[in-house]
Amino acid sequence: SIGVRCVDEFLSKADVAGMGLTTQCQNLRDTAEVVAKMGFKMFLGIQAEVGAFSQDQRCFSIYLQDNPLSTFVELPEDDPSGGEDLRRLKYSNLYCGVIRGALEQVNLKVDCNIVRDTLKGDELNEIRVELKEVLADGAGDDYKEE
Repeated sequence: SIGVRCVDEFLSKADVAGMGLTTQCQNLRDTAEVVAKMGFKMFLGIQAEVGAFSQDQRCFSIYLQDNPLSTFVELPEDDPSGGEDLRRLKYSNLYCGVIRGALEQVNLKVDCNIVRDTLKGDELNEIRVELKEVLADGAGDDYKEE
């Protein structure tokens, strides 16, 4: 997945690029900040903000003012004949797959959805991320002593 490759690239270059990643993330809030403020900046060159944390700190939103994926996109008009409604397409859903894959690489299983989209007339783009499970780290199980 793209997310897996992004994590590898990010971890190998974050310190070299002087991005200030000196410690591991201690909680989901730290992880959200790194994904939004460092990951989006490194790979897309855009600013992203984090907010709207749930009470239990298991959900958050990533807000994008600029979305490079929608720069040259125009949604078609509604199909009056009742055929396929192409306006339901979510061009920015690629972000969800990348975020999901990247966080799974660091043992966090999440659901990710596009909540607001400027292509649909919203004032900004919002991606909602919900932590479903912290996965057990299975790395190195083959090398453990019995």
